[in-house]
Amino acid sequence: DGEKQWKKVEVKLTDHVHVPIFPSGVLSSESYDLYLGDYISKVVLEKYPEDKPLWEVHIVKYPTSTAAGNLIFKLHHVLGDGYSFMSALLSCLQRADDPSLPLTFPSRRGSERKGRDNYYKSALRWVSQNLTSAFYAVKDLGWNAFVEDDQTPIRSGNSGVEFLPMDISSLIFSLDEIKLIKNKLNVTINDVTCGIVFFATRLYMQEMINNNQKSSSAASCRALVLVNTRITHGDYKPVKQMIGPNSEMPWGNQIAFMPVSMPKLTEILNPLDFVFEAQKHIKRKRSSFSVFFYNKLFEILSKLRGHEAASRYMHNRLKKSSLMISNMIGPAEKTALADHPIKGVYFMVLGIPQVRR
Repeated sequence: DGEKQWKKVEVKLTDHVHVPIFPSGVLSSESYDLYLGDYISKVVLEKYPEDKPLWEVHIVKYPTSTAAGNLIFKLHHVLGDGYSFMSALLSCLQRADDPSLPLTFPSRRGSERKGRDNYYKSALRWVSQNLTSAFYAVKDLGWNAFVEDDQTPIRSGNSGVEFLPMDISSLIFSLDEIKLIKNKLNVTINDVTCGIVFFATRLYMQEMINNNQKSSSAASCRALVLVNTRITHGDYKPVKQMIGPNSEMPWGNQIAFMPVSMPKLTEILNPLDFVFEAQKHIKRKRSSFSVFFYNKLFEILSKLRGHEAASRYMHNRLKKSSLMISNMIGPAEKTALADHPIKGVYFMVLGIPQVRR
């Protein structure tokens, strides 16, 4: 009937585990930084073999300026989402201070409403919230289906940019400082990080503006914020529980995109206002039905028109926006893999049409 199905095959580790060889000799860690960056860019552009499972492991045994070695997992998104992959990774890690103790994670508690309203106030609030949610859901669905972001230094709008070579950069922020801002402004950590990303991106766009482009301070830009549709409290479940029948935290792709408009420098200049704007937009999007509608629409497309049609729909949404924001919760303790201490875990979604010229 032409329907594509998964086929069970024999896994040969030699086909999936790779150990690259860099130039020998006494090289500085900064030199290996460049070799590692070039190697990652090469790995990203290589297509998966169609006759083998869609995963690879690359063991880089050369010291860089940030670590004694690097372990790269290349996993196709069809296998699962970030929550699934992180659950699998954490099942292989142990606490560095005491492997006999379990890993713990920061709790995520929602704010509680103080006091009790009477029945009529509660009913009116419920009706108002649902009508507002429905209105914004319809608006978001229509707006994001047809509107495209402006061309800016971070978005060219050209086709095929996901197949171009790329660079990966990282920036480390103090979690204590982020928590300080969070507590001072009475917002969430996600609000703070999104506000920082929005403000820094606007400053970069303004600095890199070209003469033939619209002023970046007023350009229309949206970020697609990835949302885990599972009901979690910041923890992870063992893989055995996730792949079991009727699992509360099922393995797979349980995500949705939440489009958030990036504040403009022509409207606000105070960096803290970017945090408040991020909080306002994200809170409204989360409370609307748009996340639910997007998730269901993707499921319906996959069932009725196949995964390729759903993939084209997702590709089109990504191409019309400027950037994507995703985050994962990590353990509170330092971890180790086979008694090797881990300095950091970095993850990214690659192969998406959101690359500048």
